[in-house]
Amino acid sequence: MSTKLIRLLHLLLVNLLLIGCSGYSENEIGDIIAPITLTSGKSKQIVVQDIFYTEKHEIFFKNNDQLSINYNSGNDTITIIPNPGFDGITSLNFEFDDNMYDIPLIVKKEKLYEFSFKPDKDYEELTLFGSFNGWNRHDIFMNDEDGNGVFTASAALEPGVYQYKFFGDGEEIVDPLNPQKVPNGFGSFNSVRIIEENDVDKLFLHIDTYDLNSIRGSYSFIAEYKNRSALLPEEVFAYLDNNQIDDKYLEVKGSRIIIHIPREELGDNDLLRVIISKNGRISNMQYVFLFDGEPASNENFTWYDGIIYSLMIDRFNDGDKSLNKPVQHDSLLKKANYMGGDLQGVIDKLNEGYFTDLGINTLWISPVYDNPEEAFREYPAPHRYYSGYHGYWPISPDKVENRFGDLAKLKELVKTAHNKNIKVLLDFVSNHTHEQHPYFKENRNWYGQLELPNGELNLRKWDEYRLTTWFEPYLPSFDYLGSPEAVEAITNNAVWWLKQTDADGYRHDAVKHVPNLFWRELNKKIREQVAAHRDFPVFQIGETFGSYELISSYVNNGQLSSQFNFNLYDVAIPTFIEKNSSFDRLDKEMNKTFSIYGNIHLMGNVMDSHDKNRFMAYADGDLDVSEWSAVETGWNNPPVVDNPDNYKKLNLYYAYMNTIPGLPVIYYGSEFGMSGASDPDNRRMMRFGNQLSEAEKRTLSENRKIINLREQHTALRYGDFYTLQADENIYAYMRSDMYERLLIVLNKSATEQNIDIRIPIYYEVKELKSLYDTSIVVVTKNSCKVVVNGNGWQIYSLN
Repeated sequence: MSTKLIRLLHLLLVNLLLIGCSGYSENEIGDIIAPITLTSGKSKQIVVQDIFYTEKHEIFFKNNDQLSINYNSGNDTITIIPNPGFDGITSLNFEFDDNMYDIPLIVKKEKLYEFSFKPDKDYEELTLFGSFNGWNRHDIFMNDEDGNGVFTASAALEPGVYQYKFFGDGEEIVDPLNPQKVPNGFGSFNSVRIIEENDVDKLFLHIDTYDLNSIRGSYSFIAEYKNRSALLPEEVFAYLDNNQIDDKYLEVKGSRIIIHIPREELGDNDLLRVIISKNGRISNMQYVFLFDGEPASNENFTWYDGIIYSLMIDRFNDGDKSLNKPVQHDSLLKKANYMGGDLQGVIDKLNEGYFTDLGINTLWISPVYDNPEEAFREYPAPHRYYSGYHGYWPISPDKVENRFGDLAKLKELVKTAHNKNIKVLLDFVSNHTHEQHPYFKENRNWYGQLELPNGELNLRKWDEYRLTTWFEPYLPSFDYLGSPEAVEAITNNAVWWLKQTDADGYRHDAVKHVPNLFWRELNKKIREQVAAHRDFPVFQIGETFGSYELISSYVNNGQLSSQFNFNLYDVAIPTFIEKNSSFDRLDKEMNKTFSIYGNIHLMGNVMDSHDKNRFMAYADGDLDVSEWSAVETGWNNPPVVDNPDNYKKLNLYYAYMNTIPGLPVIYYGSEFGMSGASDPDNRRMMRFGNQLSEAEKRTLSENRKIINLREQHTALRYGDFYTLQADENIYAYMRSDMYERLLIVLNKSATEQNIDIRIPIYYEVKELKSLYDTSIVVVTKNSCKVVVNGNGWQIYSLN
């Protein structure tokens, strides 16, 4: 390959170790280049800007015998093809602005798994589709190769849990020979296939300790693997920021790895990453965030420390009754109208310390745009009328909804939050506006067409016309692919709101309905015009419902910092609600998440949201977990918590959500167990203090304790994740960083459980101390027995 050949890039795609949008510098790579996962013998094309951002891409790659590399300057992409016989870890080395950088590459061999189906009738076209191909019904074709009536197809799968169906001539078909199936939320079922990992081949890299002196920093790790052959230095790959660490700084003693970094090589803010490739297996990657050589502590806030509280302004707190002005319409019911919440109400709760006491350090507030003064009728039956109380029907690019306050009040909210060490995320709507918006009135060509060529209305065709569909006839969607002017105007508007308010970032609505080119342009402008003038990176988290492939395609250094992890949520809800649903499946989904976003990531973990049924509606039996949409229940028979014992299930989910990798997202009211079916019932008016029942007060107190434990313990934010037990009732796992090791035990059984725990021998543990009730458990020969109440949890510190 020519030395001149490829120019390019930095920072990766999808493992997402980015700390949001980092500051901008023309000739400097400021992002962390995340590992790129590849398949042996198969090409992968990546947009350079998604790997890293700089104004110019003058990059020259060194040859790598294991790879073929091609850079296309025309579309600014790089294509990487690993050799067919190679799997493991390697580094792609390149030069940029007289500096050398390394991109970690994880190369895996493809494993194909066969699916078969013998139909009882003829189909012109038969396909396999599922969570492994983004539910694309026209991608994997099934064939009857030998004419015996059995149609087969293969899919490349890694260990994990997959849902699938067959598709024949417009008919979705559940696998009749597979008894494992789950409700799909649409009145039917999906078949489930589980691909197990061979425990004999398990390779795990444990984090250990560190020592920092005036000469060097030493950071140690321990490799766990079944094959006791000696660990070799060439099997260890370590990176400080974006450079592979030279072997001379690696010390390997048996299964222990010590990395010695000269003190002068340690900066103010570094990331140490270590991974092992041995005997055809690849370990987890360990991440150690360093500040002046010290691992991340409670003294250094990054977005990995984020604990997000999501609130709907109109439904949170009425701080200024002079603004109350519900929309007048004879068919508009109270639940779909303005209820009086405003920006002053949020400010009041900030000043009262409500969020601080709860352990919250980030607020995500619903859209602040001015919305219509009238009610509008929803297109689907039964065609109810709604107001724009939620904020998602913008009619102005720069005015705040008058029922909430004004721009000065919004600035006051942000300033008040910052004085309380709380960051603020605004909610940005980029997919559409209301038809009353001046953009639509003056620039109709910026928007797509409501009518399709076949005469159908392009309404709510979420996947079929993902980038052009309208939500309602009065909510026109932008046509960004056909209108560069729209991209320019809306990205400029997003920058304007950040500059005007000093907000710390965005939650982005309906991300998958907006093309990637929009997010790249927005990211570029935020880096250059906002982040470059701030001391802390801008954070952007998106909302996308879809496959891992679709969701992760927006999460990289060139687009968004994060998205909500709805794939994990979809498995977690039935796990915690259904008696016969095992933690084993949730653990497999957790590991699938790690394989996509990294073991430490910024994805948002949710329990409920303004688009989801509230958890307590499931926990108290008002809704079945198969009911994805429960709109009519919310209108006609809104859930009420009848059994206070079921609040324990909510506390248990909080313990889970606040002790796993990713950022917990607390939806207002869930901290005390507010119930609710689908929108708008899941958007009830918030309650405080004596408005809560005694059971709700106890629930709030318990959840406050859980959230504050996350805030206090770095291992719950930066630690690795090691599963000890995952079965029908018990989920036990370790979170460890270089300061502490924590054991989390969740019991979803209604009865007390005595659990035998075996702790890795490397940890040399003598006792466990509960962070919940200070009880002590003695450990003998790495084994102990812990007792956890029914629907209860424990977090132990290992001493």
